[in-house]
Amino acid sequence: MNESLRKRVTTAVVLAAALLVILLWLPPAATVIALTALLLAGAWEWSAFLRLSAPAPRLVYVAFVALLLPLAWRVAAERGGRDLILLAAVLWWLTAFMWIVFAPRRVTPWAAGVAGVLALVPSWLALVCLRLAPPPHGQWVLFTLVLVWVADIGAFFVGRRFGRMRLAPVVSPGKTWEGVFGGMAASALVALGGSLWFHVPLAVFLPLCLATVAFSVVGDLTESLLKRFVGLKDSGTLFPGHGGVMDRIDSLTGAAPVLLLGLTLLGVIA
Repeated sequence: MNESLRKRVTTAVVLAAALLVILLWLPPAATVIALTALLLAGAWEWSAFLRLSAPAPRLVYVAFVALLLPLAWRVAAERGGRDLILLAAVLWWLTAFMWIVFAPRRVTPWAAGVAGVLALVPSWLALVCLRLAPPPHGQWVLFTLVLVWVADIGAFFVGRRFGRMRLAPVVSPGKTWEGVFGGMAASALVALGGSLWFHVPLAVFLPLCLATVAFSVVGDLTESLLKRFVGLKDSGTLFPGHGGVMDRIDSLTGAAPVLLLGLTLLGVIA
């Protein structure tokens, strides 16, 4: 195992242990606080995509995102409001997919700023709702994270071993279609386990999980597009071997709203 991979594995183990402590032993309020802190740290890193160099305007952007969180929560108090926010998030990620495919070089600071709001606020709302929904101990949040992380791991190793066909060469030259399919295959096993654990029919749960993973890829590529725009390799340096907060949650921002919306439409979550 080379040094880079060793750092990635060590950091992943530490993060997984911290996640289990927060979800399994701390009250829901602590998880909400942790999720909020994580998303606002992501907003700070995202503010660099606006080409803001001074701390003050970057803090203004973070504050703006922070103000939108309770507003989103208030709108989501009614089922219709929550569904509207989640649907808007899905439409945004479909738009981001078109952006990546057809205009990856057409990026402006304003576009990056709007993209951050549309990525971070709905994903925060989705994760909080998943945390507060039954069953207890944040099992849906844990499942979401495992689904996305296993897909990432599968994509990494399959792409490294078999990758030939570039997925989005302008945005992220290292990602391949073989990696995507490897991630999908790995996530299908997680979906099978989740179907049994949550007692959701596999016939509907598997397509939802695969769609969730597909949107997670769009979230990953969108961050890569914006990092390329500002000339950054990583969004930050907080996690050794992994980069910054956004480098860890970029896939999650695309995945969480899709999974929650699907579970809501299936009647699994009220």
